Amino acid sequence: MNLSFLLLFTTLLTGTLISISSNSWLIMWIGLEMNLMSFIPIIYGNKTPYESEASMKYFLIQAMASMMLLMSVLSAEMMNNINSWQNMVLISALLMKMGAAPFHLWFPNVMQGLNWINCFILMTWQKIAPMVMASYQLLNNKFINSIIILSVIVGAIGGMNQTSIRKMMAYSSISHIGWLLTALLMSEYYWMMYFIMYTILNMAVIIILNSYMMFQLQQIFNTKMEATAKFTMFTSMLSLAGLPPFLGFLPKWMIIQNMIMFKEYLTILIMIMTTLITLYFYLRMMYSAFSLSNQGSKMLNENKNKMVLMISISISILGIPLITMINMY
Repeated sequence: MNLSFLLLFTTLLTGTLISISSNSWLIMWIGLEMNLMSFIPIIYGNKTPYESEASMKYFLIQAMASMMLLMSVLSAEMMNNINSWQNMVLISALLMKMGAAPFHLWFPNVMQGLNWINCFILMTWQKIAPMVMASYQLLNNKFINSIIILSVIVGAIGGMNQTSIRKMMAYSSISHIGWLLTALLMSEYYWMMYFIMYTILNMAVIIILNSYMMFQLQQIFNTKMEATAKFTMFTSMLSLAGLPPFLGFLPKWMIIQNMIMFKEYLTILIMIMTTLITLYFYLRMMYSAFSLSNQGSKMLNENKNKMVLMISISISILGIPLITMINMY
């Protein structure tokens, strides 16, 4: 890890923290720009053509979204009031920044050009600032409900015919944005709980994919993995898909309960049905993990990596006692 990466990573974190802690929209915008200008050199770290293309696409989309955000903020400041159209433009700009449908087309293509560490940052940390900023102006109206429904549908259908694991993870992330926005409409507590669990489970999956350098679906079938790594990947993937009784089902269960309480039956029905489609392509990805006896030469021999795998398994299976305890009380 060189000093330039450390500096860029520090400013990346600082930009997000400025955006989520400020009470001025202009300072929030400055925080987003700091975050953007730090992330682009991190993306372009190895200077490959794919990274070059991904960084350019990311810059253009984020710059366009920033322009929309700044335009809506300045027009609202001039009028001393924000009307419904300005609010819609502002929310649309933030949705574009996080990659929600129908502003999602850049997201899988950018993910395709990144390494796994940068994919993890893009799927988790880069969503925090836009989501927190959106929470200040988020209203439970037809526009937001249509965005939620579109995100879960696009996330489910888009990932079905993919052979690239990074694109599958990108479409899964778009689907999770729909659930995160729903959680955000309820309360910041539900959003935070869902986001933390999503981040932990994503980390568990990406650690293994990065260790074995898997990028295509065929590689999962062909790579010989040790049983511990396979089982960890298997449980983490199913947990990320929201299959009960794993940990990933817990926040979804709470959102389902709240949606039923608010009588949002149609929305939650669509969300549950599309999650089943998402579960299908996760299972397709994990097909080889069912044969746990297939041990081979390409193994993680370091004790440190084995410890990480064991922690990941524990995190995924932790959902079983947690859900049981919550159900009892």
